[in-house]
This record gives sequence, C-alpha cells and structure tokens, in this order.
Amino acid sequence: MNKSFLLLLACLGLLRQASAQSGELPLRPGDRITISVGAIPDNEVAQIKGVYTISDGGTINLLHIGEVRALGLKPSALQRTIEQTYISREIYTRPNVLVSIDGVGDPTMRQVMVTGVNKPGAVPYKQNMTLSQAIMTAGGPTPFGSMRKVKLVRAGRAPTVHNLSSGTGNPSVDVQVQPDDQVIVPE
Repeated sequence: MNKSFLLLLACLGLLRQASAQSGELPLRPGDRITISVGAIPDNEVAQIKGVYTISDGGTINLLHIGEVRALGLKPSALQRTIEQTYISREIYTRPNVLVSIDGVGDPTMRQVMVTGVNKPGAVPYKQNMTLSQAIMTAGGPTPFGSMRKVKLVRAGRAPTVHNLSSGTGNPSVDVQVQPDDQVIVPE
C-alpha cells in the first residue's frame, strides 16, 4: 500500500507540473519575473528573492552564479536551470526555486491588439484568453462588426479566419490567442 500511495503522489506531481508548463509563455527581454527561493540559508534568501527584469541580452544576474540565460525559456525551465546551476557549482545542495512572470502594472506587459471593436487597441493578454474574450475585453464588436469572419494575425503570417457567430465554447473555433496577436473584426 505504501508503494502505491507514493506512486500516486508522484503521478499527481507530474500532472501538476505538466499542466503548469502547458500554459507557460517563453520569456523575452523586458519581461519582469519574480523569483522566490527556499531551502537555502535565511540570510541569502532575501538577497536572491525579488523581481528581476530580463535584459536586452536575455539574461538575469543572480547571487553567486552571475548571468543566467532566460531568453526563450519558460518559467519552469528557468527554475530548473537556476536550481541545477546552484547545485552543480556546489553553492547549495537542494535549492527550491520558483519563477513566475510578473506583469501587473508593467508597461511591457504582453498584449493583444484588437480592431473593429468599440474600444480598439491593445488589451492585456491573459493566459488561456480566447478570440471572443479578447474581443469582449475591447468592448465587443461595433454595430457593423461581423463575428463570422474574425481574422487572427500571428507573428506576421497570413491571417486565419474564424466564425465566432455561433457563440463561444468551441475550442476549434474560439481559439486561444497569444501575446502580440492581432484580432480583426471586419465590418
């Protein structure tokens, strides 16, 4: 019974980690991240714990290990990198690092551009945000806006067209947006 219980706990831990990673965004220059650390001497926790801004070169500077590459990593991958670096350099034996993106009140916060709506412009990106949620955050379509041919432009590629007239809830139609996407509600 003990082995079964431990196996169940291990599986639950892996599921939790997988679900946390699935919605994570890769880090980029200008992102503000919060780093918390445990299982190290108390007097050093305060020196490491804090808010860091990823430099133009894609790095952050941490106590004892210096520059750490963060560009393109997801927060969970950066956590592992920091932990492994502290361990491999024999600075700490089992540090527990937590990294999260800190976008509240940040001018570099990730955004989605929405046009053809009552309040056109940038809306703050939220994890798992869908096309219809982005449109509604921007005040909804104008009286002449058509939800039948909503265009999604991602990374400068050709737009994809989505028919949102049947409502929300269908993930094949009401797809999730990503930071820097452009949503166009045509007239």
